Amino acid sequence: MRTSVVVALSVGTVATGLLAYAIYFDHRRRNDPNFRKALRREHRRQAKAAKEEAEAQGALQREAIKAAMAEAKEEGFPTDAEEKETFFMSEVSRGEQLCQEGPESAVEAALCFYKALKVYPQPRSLISIYDNTVPKPILDILAEMIASDPSIPVGLGDGPPSDSGAAGVE
Repeated sequence: MRTSVVVALSVGTVATGLLAYAIYFDHRRRNDPNFRKALRREHRRQAKAAKEEAEAQGALQREAIKAAMAEAKEEGFPTDAEEKETFFMSEVSRGEQLCQEGPESAVEAALCFYKALKVYPQPRSLISIYDNTVPKPILDILAEMIASDPSIPVGLGDGPPSDSGAAGVE
């Protein structure tokens, strides 16, 4: 026999075997209640493991955020107007560069934007600019940082609270 015939027969045999297995699996899934229960249990177990992994990652990220903020506060922020401007520009450009590097440097990028926000004279306007320019994962981390720092005013206005029921946070 020719090689091409042998290869074609082998491929046909493997494809037939896979099709037969798929039909058998589907038949078992539809008709065997114990098999269905086992499949559901396995699916729930995998979903639970994925949920626990996501919670663990979230906890690690929150710890990284707290550590980064503590380090930033320890370093301090400039007080002179020109130093603030220079610091702001360098942190924003560094944050933008870190955004380009990908998700592994998301906390560092958010920390740079947070530091720039701390020295900016109008934090609310900068937050609205961040909303339009910073990628969502980094913006979420930045929002956590802002929420944990009461020294950054993020309310909608300085006037009396409104009766609309809005929380007053951008």
